[in-house]
Amino acid sequence: MSTELFFVQLINGIQYGLLLFLIASGLTLVFGVMGILNLAHGSMYMVGAYLVWYLVNVTGSFTVAAALSAVIALGLGILIERLLIQRLYNRNHLDQVLLTIGMIFVFNSLQSILWGNDPYGVSVPDALSAAIPFTENSSYPVYRIFAAVVCVAIAGALYFVVSKTRLGMLIRAGESNREMVEALGVNIRTLYTVVFAIGVMLAAISGIIAAPMRSIVPGMGESVLITCFVVVVIGGMGSIKGAFVGALLVGVISTFAAVLMPSLSNMVIYIFMILVLLVKPQGLFAK
Repeated sequence: MSTELFFVQLINGIQYGLLLFLIASGLTLVFGVMGILNLAHGSMYMVGAYLVWYLVNVTGSFTVAAALSAVIALGLGILIERLLIQRLYNRNHLDQVLLTIGMIFVFNSLQSILWGNDPYGVSVPDALSAAIPFTENSSYPVYRIFAAVVCVAIAGALYFVVSKTRLGMLIRAGESNREMVEALGVNIRTLYTVVFAIGVMLAAISGIIAAPMRSIVPGMGESVLITCFVVVVIGGMGSIKGAFVGALLVGVISTFAAVLMPSLSNMVIYIFMILVLLVKPQGLFAK
C-alpha cells in the first residue's frame, strides 16, 4: 500500500468511525441510562436519511431539510417513548427485544408505503461539492471533511452536556441510582423521555449526514445497527467514551480491511471484537 493510499484510507476510516459514533452514542446512552435495549435504533438512522431526501426535494435546500429532519426525529423520539418505551421500564430485556424488533418491521413497512423500495440519493450541497487537493494525483471531497467536523462538534457538545450541565448531572445520576434521583424530586420519566429523544435524534442526524455519501435503500438501518452493536460491545455497554473509541477503531479497521482483504472484510470487525472480549470481557471502558 502506498503512503498516499494509506493516508486516504486512514481519513476515510476516521470519518466513518465518527459517523458510527453518532449512532452508537445514542444507543449506549439509552441503554446506559434507561436500561432499554433498543433494536429499532438503526431504523432511526434510516428515517433520518429518507426524511432528508424527501425534504430536499420539497424545499430545495439541504440545510433546511437537515434541520427539519432533526426536529422531526426529536419529536418522533418523544412520541415513541411516551407511547411504547415507557411501558418497558419494569419489564425484562426479552420484552424490550420483542417490542423493538416489531418496531423495525413497522418502520420498514412505513418506509415502503411512503417512499417505495427504489434506491435514492441526495446530492452534495453546492457549497460543499468541491474537493481539496491531497497530493499531486488525488483530492479529498470537502463534504467528507465537513461531515467529520460536524460529527466531532456533536461529540463535543454531547460531552459538554453530559459532563458540565445540570441535565448531564441528572443523566449521570439517573444512570447510577435512579431510585435516589426520583426520591429527590426529579421527574425520572421526563428525564427518560429527553434521553430517548436525544438518542433517536443522534441516530437520525447520522442518517442525514450519511445521505449524500451513501445510497438510501430499504433496510439500511439493520446493517448499521449490527455494526453499532459491535462498537458498543467493544467500547463497553453504557460508556460514551467507550463508544467513541470503539467507533474509531471499527471505522479504521473496517476501512483498511475493505482495501487489504476484501474477501474477509465483513469478518474482520467481529474477529477484532472477539479478541477484545478475550482480554476485556466487558469491553474496553465498561461502566
